[in-house]
Formats: sequence, structure tokens, C-alpha cells
Amino acid sequence: MIGLSLLLKKAPLVGAFFVGACWFGQAQAFCPAPTGLSSVQVRQVVDGDTLRLLDGRSVRLIGINAPEIGRKGRGDESFAVAARRRLQALVDDSDGMVSLQPGREAKDRYDRTLAHLYGRNGTSFEAQLLAEGLAFQVAIAPNTDLAACQHEAEQSARAAGLGVWRHSPAVSAAQVGDAGFALMTGRVSKLERNRGGVWVELDDSVVLHFAPKVLGSFSDEWFERLHGRQLEARGWVIDRSRRGNVSAGQLRWMVPVTDPTMVQILP
Repeated sequence: MIGLSLLLKKAPLVGAFFVGACWFGQAQAFCPAPTGLSSVQVRQVVDGDTLRLLDGRSVRLIGINAPEIGRKGRGDESFAVAARRRLQALVDDSDGMVSLQPGREAKDRYDRTLAHLYGRNGTSFEAQLLAEGLAFQVAIAPNTDLAACQHEAEQSARAAGLGVWRHSPAVSAAQVGDAGFALMTGRVSKLERNRGGVWVELDDSVVLHFAPKVLGSFSDEWFERLHGRQLEARGWVIDRSRRGNVSAGQLRWMVPVTDPTMVQILP
């Protein structure tokens, strides 16, 4: 994530676990498990959104992005340890056996299996973490089948000020200065359509890119509403200068958007 020292405030881990216990019942209502899934055994929980199975596969949970565990000299982001421990607790409560539903896109670029995970009682692990404020919802096409119910789970945590939502984790678009996941706000300063899709600039600092293949998920009326509006957007920021494809007048930072839940129009 982009500088979570900016995005998240520190909070006692005990508070996160107390909240998790209180909200367990409510979270079970989100994204219930489908029938007929096979069970697999977990070998190790890596962090709040990744685990390894006994058969050797690494699994990345679809639809969430948990705070990062510190690596290579970096410290843990706030709630990162709480998220990993909560996922471990969910696995333990299921006796190490989980049900796995692979995504439409089965692998990510790191060769991890992309899947939804469920406990023996049918609880969605992703929805549980979202409802407790221990992860951010993300929706990356084509793995967006549960985006709506995951969004509801996150909104419940947000309304209650749980976990990462205890304080606003959003930064302004002008503060973005590194690649990685970010939740940002900014006013639409420019909107352009061309053969490459739709490009929405926030505060002349970050451009949101809607590729042609995803435009069917967004109406023309929705784009028209964006002019001059304040938005909240999330996703993985790409540094286009590293790819050598920033032309004169183009912004360095770009966020691909593939699902409507990734952009909200603010009042």
C-alpha cells in the first residue's frame, strides 16, 4: 500500500479482536458459501489475504486487500498483524479445512491461485475480514461476482468505524507519490474519451483509466455525472514513467478501474 503511515492510524490489536468477536454473527450474513465446494487443507497463513495450502498452492483471496506485513526492513502497516491473526483464527475455527471457489481468472501474475474461501460453517473469509475493518474491498475484473456483497460487508465496518475505518484512511490524489494500493479522493479535473477508453483525471495528479473492455459496466450517464465532482477511488497505482510510456501532458500516476464499486461519487 502507498504509505499506510498516511492512510491508517495506529490502534491496539486487542481492540480489533474484540470487534471481530462482536461482529462475527453479522458478518456471516454477507456472501454465503455456494453448495458443492470441495475442501482443502491449509498449511500456512501468510498475511491477511494470502495463505498456502498443504498441496503447495498459494492462494490469494479474491476481493480484498489487507494491510501489508512489513518486509525488507519495512515495518508492518497498521492492522496488518490483526488481519493475519484473524485469518489464522478463521482457519483454526474450521480445523484447518476450508472450501475454495476459484475465480473466473484462476491465477494472478505471481502464479497464486485466486479464490474465495469459506469456513466449515459457510462463512466467507473475505466478507468476515471486510466486516471487521481488517481489509479493503477491491474488485478486479473478471473476478467481480461477489463485489456487491463484499461492498456491503465493507460498508458495515465503515459505518461503525471499525479497524482501518477508525480514522479516514483516504489520501488526496495530490498526495499519491508511489506505486501500490491506494484509497484516494480528488475532484475530476478532466475527462477524456478515445480509442483507449475513458480517462478521468483527479486534481491534475492521478488518472483513472477505464479500458474499452470494461466500459459495459459503466453507463454514459454515470460518466457524465463525474464532471467536476469529488470522487473516492481505490486501486493499484501504476507509475507510467517506469514503463516509459508517459507522453507530454500525461499524468505519471494511473489507476486502472474495472468495477463500479472502485469509484464512488461523493456528496
